[in-house]
Amino acid sequence: MQPGTHSPPDINARKFDVGCTIRVSHTFESLHAHVELDDNVPIFPGDEVIVHGSPVKVPYGETAEIRRTATVVRAGPIERLWTKATGRLEMMELLEFSFSERTRL
Repeated sequence: MQPGTHSPPDINARKFDVGCTIRVSHTFESLHAHVELDDNVPIFPGDEVIVHGSPVKVPYGETAEIRRTATVVRAGPIERLWTKATGRLEMMELLEFSFSERTRL
């Protein structure tokens, strides 16, 4: 392997480290934070991604792009199934239904 290059992580391992890019925006137009894992590592239901390093603080009106290391911990089959089942139920809690008729004043 050449200096400055890295080998891709073993995405089938239960736990592995991978580089990542954090993009944070704290502006009038947008307030968001996104983490992009190197090598397009797929994340599945129940998996955990732990980003290492100090908290990212971006002053109002600014954006930042930061390199960090993340640890991916793969969920086991039972945990993955449980996450899929409960995730659908929790999604229903976000929905609000109203069957009332509109009345005129």
